[in-house]
Amino acid sequence: MRDLVRRIASATPPDRDRGLDALRALAILGVVLGHWLVTALVADSGAVHVASPLHHMPQLTPVSWVFQTLAVFFLVGGRVAARSCAATVAGGGTYGRWLRARTARLLRPVAAVLVVWSVVAGALLASGTGLETVRTLGKLALSPLWFLVVFMALTAATPLVARLHPLWPLAVVLHIDLIRFGLGGPAWLGWINVLAGWLVPYCLGAAWARGGLRSRPTGWVLLLGGGTVTAGLVVWAGYPAAMVGVPGAGISNLSPPTLAAVTFGLAQSGAALLLLGPLRRMLQRPALWAAVALTNLSAMTVFLWHQTALMAVTAVGLLAGDPLPGLHTVPAGFGWVLARLAWLPVFALTLLMCWAAFRTYEQRRRGGTRVVRKGRPARTTAVRRA
Repeated sequence: MRDLVRRIASATPPDRDRGLDALRALAILGVVLGHWLVTALVADSGAVHVASPLHHMPQLTPVSWVFQTLAVFFLVGGRVAARSCAATVAGGGTYGRWLRARTARLLRPVAAVLVVWSVVAGALLASGTGLETVRTLGKLALSPLWFLVVFMALTAATPLVARLHPLWPLAVVLHIDLIRFGLGGPAWLGWINVLAGWLVPYCLGAAWARGGLRSRPTGWVLLLGGGTVTAGLVVWAGYPAAMVGVPGAGISNLSPPTLAAVTFGLAQSGAALLLLGPLRRMLQRPALWAAVALTNLSAMTVFLWHQTALMAVTAVGLLAGDPLPGLHTVPAGFGWVLARLAWLPVFALTLLMCWAAFRTYEQRRRGGTRVVRKGRPARTTAVRRA
């Protein structure tokens, strides 16, 4: 382990912004833990359906404020993509080649998920599993793909949006919500916010790449301003307090994104900017940096397979015969919360097995630095990623 830590440290370029990698890793891990904590698969009358502890215990709503970290990922993604695209063009490369390289990193692990779950769904149906249960499981397993579709669309549009002010997409979200909720407009208009809403932190990231957002006052303005507006929208405008979808709720802040979700993302972006300095200092420690670098190396694998890990543990648990607390039972009390916390290491171990099986789809054919160890080249790629 010490040798691995030393190799990663020695392969890290001196100008590598380790804080950015830490923010990206925290965003991915926040989503994973959030899903594991607020997603319950309840076995009832031979079928499985999704339930949420936030529905039965609304006092747990602050959990969604901590673990709904998608805005941070789009913020970092916008900064990295804008700088990478500009550097490629400045170095004589083409936009097409840059886009193919970036999308290939996402599409290979996605293809693996689609193939595996096509086989699983077919096997479940052939074994007599109810269509509703298969639909529930498939929807849960493939739900991370919506994020990647949006992220790839924004990545493809990077040259166009790199200089777009974040207030423009924010204004679109504001007007869409005014039409939907204030004027009784059609609900389908909200899906425009899927692109417009996540374009806000993505544009913030692009502005960051151009040299903006570097002062701590900017971070405080985003954090306090975004947080204040979000609180006002929840208290006085009737927006849900939960920043994740809650089954049975009339309005979801995420599906599609609402103005409250976007202003909350502004607050998260401000917090990320304020954390960047402390994170950079912490990551001068080789062991901490190695953990962050390795997480980034397999970020998409972890993201795409974490729901499968949850479902695999749930399915195996059914072999016990009786519903297991925190796994198959209705999330209606703090006993369930304690039981679910005890299951988290099992989910993590199962995800580790998924990672071992499918990480090569994300990692292969990436450029990297080779570090010689005992006469054999070992590829260290995490520190070379854009």
